[in-house]
Amino acid sequence: MKQKVTAVFDIGKTNKKFFLFDRKFKEVHKEYASFDEIEDEDGHPTEDIHALQNWLKKVFHKILKSDEFSVKAINFSTYGASFVHLDENGEILTPLYNYTKEIDSETVEQFYSEYGNDLELIRTSGSSKSPGLLNSGLQLYWLKHKKPEIFKKIKYSLHLPQYLSYIFSGVPLSEFTSIGCHTILWNYETKDYQDWVYKEEIHKILPPIVSTETSINMNYNGKRVKIGVGIHDSSSALLPYVRSVKKPFVLVSTGTWSIALNPFIDTPLTDEDVKADCINYMRINGKPVKSSRLFLGNEYKIQVNKLTEKFGVDKDYHKTVEFNYDVYFEILKDFKYSFKWESFEHKQMPEKTNYMYNNFEHAYHHLMIELVKLQVESVKRIADTQKIDRLYIDGGFSDNDIYIKLLSHYLRGMKLRTTKASLGSALGAAIAISDTKLNSKFLKKNYALKKHVPFIVNG
Repeated sequence: MKQKVTAVFDIGKTNKKFFLFDRKFKEVHKEYASFDEIEDEDGHPTEDIHALQNWLKKVFHKILKSDEFSVKAINFSTYGASFVHLDENGEILTPLYNYTKEIDSETVEQFYSEYGNDLELIRTSGSSKSPGLLNSGLQLYWLKHKKPEIFKKIKYSLHLPQYLSYIFSGVPLSEFTSIGCHTILWNYETKDYQDWVYKEEIHKILPPIVSTETSINMNYNGKRVKIGVGIHDSSSALLPYVRSVKKPFVLVSTGTWSIALNPFIDTPLTDEDVKADCINYMRINGKPVKSSRLFLGNEYKIQVNKLTEKFGVDKDYHKTVEFNYDVYFEILKDFKYSFKWESFEHKQMPEKTNYMYNNFEHAYHHLMIELVKLQVESVKRIADTQKIDRLYIDGGFSDNDIYIKLLSHYLRGMKLRTTKASLGSALGAAIAISDTKLNSKFLKKNYALKKHVPFIVNG
């Protein structure tokens, strides 16, 4: 008897993953791949969309022939801010432009001068004022005005998760989480596309919008398979928490970027939020997720490399340093902000870094105190911590003893939990197309949920 499974392709910028989950969302099979980047016409690195497409089909066709598994459903989780443009024959017209690519300033200025108050547009769309393709809607404007011959041939522009779904279903669709994640396309106040989308007639190449939970029942290579419409990876990673935690919470997803997510706000961003670089992601039901980004992992890496060099320790030594109460209180007695950040500006940072200690442990503790204070600001920026008392941390920093103890201490009014969510976005994509209800024990069973208590301050 074959095991019934849900298949998920989870496509990151570096690693491409394929998972099979059983009925209880346990991983029963996985495969990984990575491809060399190619260059677009300007020499900017980008995803090899044709290599990716070939790998998807090869892996899926192989699993359909398996004697062990019977695939009942398939879904797709991918990074966002990326469009695939198709002509009337379904052929790809352009490279999959990288969201790190910047647009010429002339086009950006033209866009904002034509469509009024940029702060208002940024605020209602939940986007940042990025000059590049990170606001993927600008890509469509740029193509129309800078590459009109290509634009005229576009029948459909699909966000990457929906393109992967299209490869298998042949049905072009749009869905909420891709449209609503910092694209400058969506208006959170009117719950419709922004006016500029209609004025530029961009809406004509955007397929009909469907719910993220939509699936298409198909006969695929002789097998009955339910094909999902795909989901933006950040929204996908949030889904298991939203479905299994009944009380309001903040999730801090840590890594190169540390993103604090609050899915319990129904109001659009304020002008102050925009100035503080808050953006919106979107829940699968179209509601905003207020988010605050911090380039924490990137800054951590830069500063730890400098400390490692200065104190002549092994490059992995920082991973072994645990929280020391005595060191912490010693630093606090005479605390001064000491680190000049390279990834961002902050009002309290000094003109240059001042190393005040003669050993790595003290300097590292001091670095973590300053980084965690920034993290606390980021959490408070998107949530009233008096009203929301649950805080979940996943990703790389969930294993950092000093980060967790300090965060628990500085946000002691919140119940802090860490989770091991290596499958986060893939699992979310599987859950999105299932009818299964999740209970409160789901995170404990599947995510190695761990509670943390603030340390006691004596005296």
